[in-house]
Amino acid sequence: MIDFRYHLVSLIAVFLAVALGIVIGTTALNGLLLDDLEGQVSALEQDKRSLEDQTRSLQARLDAEDQFEIAVAPALVDGALADSSVLLVVADDDVDTETVEEVGDLIRQAGGTVAGQITLTPEFSDPSSESSLQSYATGSGLPAGITLPEVDDAGQLVGSLLAQVLMVPPGGGEPDSAATSSVLAGLPALEVLRIESESVAPADYAVVLTDGELTDDQAEERTANLVELVEALDQAGSGVVVAGNAISARENGLVGTVRSDPELAAAVSTVDNINAPAGRISTVLALRAEGEGTSGAYGTGEDTQPVPPLQAATP
Repeated sequence: MIDFRYHLVSLIAVFLAVALGIVIGTTALNGLLLDDLEGQVSALEQDKRSLEDQTRSLQARLDAEDQFEIAVAPALVDGALADSSVLLVVADDDVDTETVEEVGDLIRQAGGTVAGQITLTPEFSDPSSESSLQSYATGSGLPAGITLPEVDDAGQLVGSLLAQVLMVPPGGGEPDSAATSSVLAGLPALEVLRIESESVAPADYAVVLTDGELTDDQAEERTANLVELVEALDQAGSGVVVAGNAISARENGLVGTVRSDPELAAAVSTVDNINAPAGRISTVLALRAEGEGTSGAYGTGEDTQPVPPLQAATP
């Protein structure tokens, strides 16, 4: 008969055999898994190097295109803004200073003059500023000769006020210099805008520069206040171009908001690649087109043209 000790030894032997089989099998399997993982890592490293090479190649192409556009820009815009003045309106503090300077330089290369630069602070579009802005626009300190719309909307009132003192009506006389000085002293005192140039004079055209999109709870109201200024500047002068980056062309960006309004988009030109040389060229050419009564959407976004049409060379 098989005693208990023999039975116990048999069970132990079985378990040892099973454990040994597991160890041997796992060791063999681990080798296969390790080889497979090493192969995958090697393939990923090759893919990474390939993508890095592609990225460098594409960046080199972009850099070359930018350098080419910078080189031909003066010839493309030559004379486009002869005898014209342009006001630079920076709609938010996120706009890159270098971009503003490059736009100004290209305006001068096109034969135009930069009449000045103002920057709108966040308080300009903040709904909490409406009361103080409305009080200023409707108060006794309003310059003589200014006629504002009969509305309670602070955005429309201030937009109209700025437009009347900063834009030269097509075929009309310049705004009174005393009125311009008064408004450009009063609004900075309310901390809704800053004067960024040595002087600001009324201009034929305006470029409104923007960056990104608003995302806070008051985004819609803030954007509406900026749009009202754009509308007022356009109606008072010879034309307006709203220029920003690709993000600004989204739903809550100023460029995107202008484009989404068919009536406004037909009156105001937009550019969505101002951070590239092509976008700055488009901005200058769009100003000229505005003076000819043509508005368009330019850049890289949906339903846009790469650049405004070029004038045919004079034979």
